[in-house]
Amino acid sequence: MPVHLPAQNRRQFLFTLGAGFVTCSTGLLAEEQNTPQSDIVYLLNDTHIGEKHPPKSSIPTHLREIVTELVELPQKPACVLINGDLALRDGQPGDYQHFAKLIQPLQEAKIDTHLTLGNHDDRDVFYEVMQAQRPSAPPVKSRHISVVQTKHANFFLLDSLHKTMVTQGTLGKEQRTWLANALDAHADKPAIIVTHHNPRLGGDPLHFPGGLTDSEELWELLVARSQVKAYIHGHIHDRGNAEHKGIHILNMPATSYVANPDHSTTGWTVAKLTPTGVTLTTRTNIKDHAWNRQTKTLAWR
Repeated sequence: MPVHLPAQNRRQFLFTLGAGFVTCSTGLLAEEQNTPQSDIVYLLNDTHIGEKHPPKSSIPTHLREIVTELVELPQKPACVLINGDLALRDGQPGDYQHFAKLIQPLQEAKIDTHLTLGNHDDRDVFYEVMQAQRPSAPPVKSRHISVVQTKHANFFLLDSLHKTMVTQGTLGKEQRTWLANALDAHADKPAIIVTHHNPRLGGDPLHFPGGLTDSEELWELLVARSQVKAYIHGHIHDRGNAEHKGIHILNMPATSYVANPDHSTTGWTVAKLTPTGVTLTTRTNIKDHAWNRQTKTLAWR
């Protein structure tokens, strides 16, 4: 059955520009609240929500506790971005129904929430269940993409889902063309690319085979536009940062599980933006983990 979530926020504008850009602006909401949190964005990814989890499931989820924590914070962020692999394995209807219930407190608290898709999602099922997410006029056919404008940066949310249950991702020529035009139309602020898959460059070579197949083509258009400062991804279920040709590559921790618990842990990320950079703070589900509340400040190129 479809899930009709409350509108994200009617103060948030959703409109189509001449070149087919779906744009979501969070700035007016922040001004109306007169809150200093307009420079804060919360980043989650790899939620892997299933319709039902057995009592001893090997795939835990921490989304419920993270959402509860976010809603209880005294001030709202500019927005929450959840970057792909929303569903447990292959994007079943029950996965998205459960996911929608878990994030509904964000909607009820009027916290703007934006979603991307990963290789464990099914785009058609996602739209069937979460009908409010389906754009009336998609900028690129069969891709779930948008531009989210905040006080200090524009976030370009891309769709790297090539095929459900295929590890590698791809953007494709049409989406890259849309991105180039969208970046040119929004050159007034730093640009941050948000894509589920890791690029096959500038990071850990062990993860390159499962990453974005058209990374080189993407980087060529990103490097040519000086407003592009960072690329945010998940997919790897780890945490790290790298750089390629001046653009930061930021790997965010998963909210669900990790491949190597001796090295990594689950959690989410607070991004505090300024006109010249970002400070990233890791929040972990294990409160005494060494990563919890660690911060790293990065300067833009």
